[in-house]
Amino acid sequence: MEVRNGMPATALPGVMWQKSSYSNSQGNCVEMARLANGEVAVRNSRFPEGPALVYTKAEVDALIQGMKSGEFDDLVY
Repeated sequence: MEVRNGMPATALPGVMWQKSSYSNSQGNCVEMARLANGEVAVRNSRFPEGPALVYTKAEVDALIQGMKSGEFDDLVY
């Protein structure tokens, strides 16, 4: 099966979605899943059947490192 950006998240075969323990009690969070080809899919937990965005491991690593260093703090504080 071809994996592509914007495909329904429910159409991704055999993925295990993960969410942060920092997610709020209403379930509003971003969920991520490792794909068989090593890429990472991202979806909105409020719309689990909605589109999935697919990123390379390097792209996800750059995002996480930027978050850890505070580069995106101004978006939420």
